[in-house]
Amino acid sequence: MTAPQAAHAENGLIQYVTDESYDDVIFGLENAILDQGLLIDGTSHVGDMLERTRADVGSDVVLFTRADVYSFCSAKLSRKVMEADPMNIRFCPYDIFVAQMPDDPDHVTIGYRAFPEGPMQEVQALVDTIVRSAISLD
Repeated sequence: MTAPQAAHAENGLIQYVTDESYDDVIFGLENAILDQGLLIDGTSHVGDMLERTRADVGSDVVLFTRADVYSFCSAKLSRKVMEADPMNIRFCPYDIFVAQMPDDPDHVTIGYRAFPEGPMQEVQALVDTIVRSAISLD
């Protein structure tokens, strides 16, 4: 197994690519979230939904082999950033995606949307720590 590629940031997206299996990345992500003392609020099975509805919307394009989005929040950190600006509510819950593309079955991408400068950078640091831990970069 090769080391995951360093973070690639573009268009407000932070992503890492690894050759770990999809199941290993998901297992690592779930544990990394729990290791921070946080609960997973929900899992959106985006890849399954897009595949299930592909024909219904008239498409023949398979976007993902697998793709899920994990949502979670930190009461302590969310309170802190919302006390700084109540409109930071728009960032809660925090999401991390995991995706595998059909044209690159040997790699899995894990990432998240970048957060704005200021108090939300503390949230970004937490999310990045979780992602890096999920793929054994920390």
